[in-house]
Amino acid sequence: MSLPIPRLFKNAYNSIWREWLIYHLADERYKFMFDKPPKNEWVVLDCETTGLSIAKDQIISIGAVKINGNTLMTSERLELLVKPDKEVSAESVKIHRLRELDVANGLDPEIAAAKLMQFIGSRPIVGYYLEFDVAMLHKVIWRMLGQGLPQEKIEVSSMYYEYKNNQRPINQRGQMIDLRFDTLMKDLGLPVREAHDAINDAVMTGMAFIKLRQLLGK
Repeated sequence: MSLPIPRLFKNAYNSIWREWLIYHLADERYKFMFDKPPKNEWVVLDCETTGLSIAKDQIISIGAVKINGNTLMTSERLELLVKPDKEVSAESVKIHRLRELDVANGLDPEIAAAKLMQFIGSRPIVGYYLEFDVAMLHKVIWRMLGQGLPQEKIEVSSMYYEYKNNQRPINQRGQMIDLRFDTLMKDLGLPVREAHDAINDAVMTGMAFIKLRQLLGK
C-alpha cells in the first residue's frame, strides 16, 4: 500500500521541477509562462488541423479566448491562421471550411505559437479533448523551447463526466457517459455556434467550462 505524499513534499518537488524546467528552457523570453498564474483567469484553446494524425497533420488555425471569473472575455481573443507545409485535403476542408487558398498567407507555425504563448501567459489552459490540440502545438513548441507548455491543463469533457457521474446513484457510477460536444452543450442548455471554427469552438468550450465550474462548485 502506498502512503499519500505530504503537501509540503509535493510543493517542494513541484518547485524543484519548475526550476529545472526553467533552467533547461531553450528560449528564456518565455520564462513568464512559469509565473504564478493570475487568480481566477484561464485561456480556452482550440485548434483546427489538416487531419487527426498527430504525426502527419498540422495546425491551420488557432482560436483562444480569456476567462476572468465567470466572464468569458470575448473582446480578449486570439484568432490566427497558420500556413501548413502540406496540402489541405478536400476531406479536411469539408470539416473546417478552410481552403488552401485561405491559409496560404497564414503565419509561420513558430510565429503563431509565439503569439499564442504570449496570449496565454501563465494562465491554465482549458479545452475540449485538449490533449490533441496540445500535442499538435508541441510539435512546434518543442522545437522552440526544448519542452512543452508548462501551464495547468483543464479538460472540459472530464468536468462534464464528473458532473454527470455525480448525478447517478452510487451503484451506477463509473458507467459510460456520452461526451460528444453537441450532447454536452445541449444538456447544459448552452447556445451553439457553428462548429469546427477555432474561435467559435473556443467560445463554446469556455461557456461549458464556466457552467460546469458552477455546477461542480469549483
